[in-house]
Amino acid sequence: MAGHSKFKNIMHRKGAQDKKRSSMFSKLSREITVAAKMGMPDPDMNPRLRLAVNAAKAQSMPKDNIQRAIDKAIGGDMENYEEIRYEGYGPGGVAIIVEALTDNRNRTATNVRTAFSKNGGNLGASGAVSHGFDRMGLITYPASAGDADAIFEAALEAGADDVSSNEDEHEIWTAMDALHEVARGLEAKLGPAEGAKLAWKPQTTVEVDESNAATLMKLVDTLEDDDDVQTVWGNYEVSDEVMEKLG
Repeated sequence: MAGHSKFKNIMHRKGAQDKKRSSMFSKLSREITVAAKMGMPDPDMNPRLRLAVNAAKAQSMPKDNIQRAIDKAIGGDMENYEEIRYEGYGPGGVAIIVEALTDNRNRTATNVRTAFSKNGGNLGASGAVSHGFDRMGLITYPASAGDADAIFEAALEAGADDVSSNEDEHEIWTAMDALHEVARGLEAKLGPAEGAKLAWKPQTTVEVDESNAATLMKLVDTLEDDDDVQTVWGNYEVSDEVMEKLG
């Protein structure tokens, strides 16, 4: 399990799919509303909103929910959300980046700091770990979208930089400023992506042993359970053997 694994990996591990889905819908709605407010409320004219809407559709979010999130921005009755990044270290010296959308900076900072301190980590200053990551675009498709060779060929034609495939999904990495263009190209060939967003790709990874893995997973879970936290990225690798022991 790699440090940029997304929601469905956590859902599978914890077996709390309903709770996670509700939380995921809330986070997706917040991103749609913010994207619609920052640009035009038309997905065809607003690349960030288009990606957010496609990500919501890929997670089977009802159309009414998506439209309500857009209408909230149009109506001007939304909270003023601020994008904030936190950086710190988890158990075993793992580097972690937390991205949040919040209407209360103090609340979110307190929650993130508490999550780190109670789960074997510590929150650092801005820039403490991000120098060890590359800011890139990440597009994900389920394994059912096609075999690794077919996905690689489609990604290459669309202008992607790298592709990583496993039994669960295909991860397609792009230059940051090429994300929207590559996502459109892939959508034409493969249909809507399961997810498309800016991501933090670690330059090197840290293998986490069994003694630290359980605490690390609890830290990641705690952070992702917070309503203000949108994404959690890390440079960790946990072997399948260790993950099986954790259950």
